[in-house]
Amino acid sequence: MLKQALIILLVLVSVGTSYGQKYVYVDTKYILEQIPEFTEAQEEINTISKTWQEEIRNRKAAIENKLQAFKAEEILLPEETKKNKLAEIDLLKGEVRSLQKQRFGVNGDLFQKRQELIQPIQEKVYKAIRKIAKDNNYSFVFDKANSSNILYAESKFDISDRVIRKMGYTSK
Repeated sequence: MLKQALIILLVLVSVGTSYGQKYVYVDTKYILEQIPEFTEAQEEINTISKTWQEEIRNRKAAIENKLQAFKAEEILLPEETKKNKLAEIDLLKGEVRSLQKQRFGVNGDLFQKRQELIQPIQEKVYKAIRKIAKDNNYSFVFDKANSSNILYAESKFDISDRVIRKMGYTSK
């Protein structure tokens, strides 16, 4: 896979140089870390996540307490009462699983909150990148963040700080 990516990159570079195309790269992780709104959004998401995790942990602890209480008195209970108490515990476990899915599932509350808070910031970043690319006639802008296929990049082709300035921020 890495070999294929390298071959594709080499082909792009060789084709690009023959047609006068320009290549630059950015580090979106670095850019986002320079934006105070992004840091605030991350902190809010972390706070919400911790609150929801605590809620789930408390519910699990309550279920565990009910289960321990049931085991302690199980021998004294009539069969029908045992079944009812076990059914109640199973129902509570199902509710916790459902809550976990609702909060942390693929399209859960945390995902949606992240979309609500982070996506507008990311859109601003990509808008600034597109503007710089068009203004400077860059053919390709690569992102070196998040395990990209850039194996080496000369720092003079990094336009991350220009993107930050274009958005009205300063680098830290």
